[in-house]
Amino acid sequence: MAVVYGTRPEIVKLGGVVRRLGPYALLVHTGQHFDATMSEDVAVHVGMPVPDIRLDVGGLPRAGQISAALGGLDKILARRELRAVVVQGDTNATVAGALAANARGLPLMHVEAGLRSLDRTMPEEHNRVVTDHLSDLLCAPTPGCVANLAREGIIGDHVALTGNTVVEAVRDMTPPPAERAALLARLGLTACGYVLATIHRPENTDDACVLATILSQLAALPLEVVLPLHPRTAAAVRRHGLEALLRDVRVLDSLGPRTFLGLAAETAVLVSDSGGVQEECTVLGRPLVVVRRSTERPEVMADFARLSPGGVGLASAVGEILGQCPDLLDHLASLASPFGDGTASGRIAAALGELAGVPRDRMLTPAT
Repeated sequence: MAVVYGTRPEIVKLGGVVRRLGPYALLVHTGQHFDATMSEDVAVHVGMPVPDIRLDVGGLPRAGQISAALGGLDKILARRELRAVVVQGDTNATVAGALAANARGLPLMHVEAGLRSLDRTMPEEHNRVVTDHLSDLLCAPTPGCVANLAREGIIGDHVALTGNTVVEAVRDMTPPPAERAALLARLGLTACGYVLATIHRPENTDDACVLATILSQLAALPLEVVLPLHPRTAAAVRRHGLEALLRDVRVLDSLGPRTFLGLAAETAVLVSDSGGVQEECTVLGRPLVVVRRSTERPEVMADFARLSPGGVGLASAVGEILGQCPDLLDHLASLASPFGDGTASGRIAAALGELAGVPRDRMLTPAT
């Protein structure tokens, strides 16, 4: 079975599934994230083996990435005897894998199916809609995702409510309290004494005014802001001439998932435009300000998060959250994640075995 992926979030979320597939997984990395901190270093942390095949689509525009990945994947699928193709999420690698599987008549499984922002300006929305409508087995993380698929006429036995693999990934990778305390001491931080922020989406980095607003709002916060700088954001800051706006925030290089989760578990507030961070905050019990126009994860908005489109109102939103601490943190810590119970990888691997016609006792390996 070919497991197609190309970005950091896909590596994190597919790690548990791949470990269960063992030798039955042919790993194909499209190279969409080609920086080591966004790819190889992450794979080490989650126990993902070295990919069997690596393409090189990184650095191309969206259409170029999809086209190059599709061409490369078609050649791979044509010369291999495979029973199924697995894709995850909503990336360019995902939609390329879906199109390649469809072209070769191979069964397709979509992990994390059914998410919808209803915002067609988001490239990811196009990717996930196309992938869902091409898939033979759709692993939906929440009942809301199942309902989204049903509204589009995708129903029946090929839709499975599995939960989201992010729950177990976060639990596995978050450092224990003593290790987190040592991390904070090394960085000169105190628990609940800082804001952890990540910004990387094109809607926030392509427009100089939007990026300037976000960085200015971050700099105005009453707590120290720790900002691991995504390569795309770093390039945008240089391109727009906004370096001065970084002077009042603590800029770090991109962090590995374990280090990031260690900081996220101790922060007062998270500020991010990442879809993955929206999920992670529900496992860590931390409040989040989502710097986006819309979200495909409405499950987080009831208790854990609030929207700040383009950074507008970001500082006031963070201020409101800080005013509710520590009671808010106690409340969030008492809530279960809406993304499942932490056993999604096993369900997904078992469903994949049925899709591919491989007996479970032959396919599955211990999740170590």
